[in-house]
Amino acid sequence: MAASPFALLQDYPRIQVVGSFDELFMTPMRDGINAICWERTLAGDFGEIVEKLGAGKGITSIDEARLRELDLSDAGQVAREVLLQDQELLRQRELQPSLDCVNGYENEIEAELLRTDVQSWHVDSATVAADTYLCTYFGPASEGVCNEEARRRVDVPEFRAELLKLYGGEDDAGFCDYLNENFLDLHYAPLPDARSFSFGLGHLWRIAIAYPDSPVPPCIHRAPATLPGNPPRLLLIS
Repeated sequence: MAASPFALLQDYPRIQVVGSFDELFMTPMRDGINAICWERTLAGDFGEIVEKLGAGKGITSIDEARLRELDLSDAGQVAREVLLQDQELLRQRELQPSLDCVNGYENEIEAELLRTDVQSWHVDSATVAADTYLCTYFGPASEGVCNEEARRRVDVPEFRAELLKLYGGEDDAGFCDYLNENFLDLHYAPLPDARSFSFGLGHLWRIAIAYPDSPVPPCIHRAPATLPGNPPRLLLIS
């Protein structure tokens, strides 16, 4: 299922658009809203940064020193300042951003039943109140799917039956612990006509995650599939 180009779904009330970082950070997740988007049009050549990094296969984390040492054109320098400023905005709020160049993943061929990678529809989780921040600057963007149009994979009868076989026990508290310990209860299967959407390029998102007593459901999302010919992604996440 391919995500549509960046555009808010007309009748999907879980996404709210804001106009500044302060609004992004301060707007409460309530009334069912579980994704807040600071919609932006960014200047600069982020593709040049990816090219100059020359990252190999997998995920390459980019620290400030490496970013600053890149020899860039004027447009590349503008993009670099955006990256530095976004990270500083998050750090000022006591968050820990990571800037990554993603050139595929090592576990892309994991069996569907046991998939727990970021390219599988999933939600993030924590033991305390928290959110996930993310922005794709270059390459295929992150994707979301409507909560009402997806089911936890462990709640789909045929998946659950197969997992029970692998577990080798009863469908009881021990089985639930097994699912939790292996992160299998965080992954979702979209319904046949589920609507997915792109997070777009340059937009900074804050999405709800699963934690005890969260007032809203977590946002179901995934990293895009790695397709032949697609460029590496430049991604900020916290």
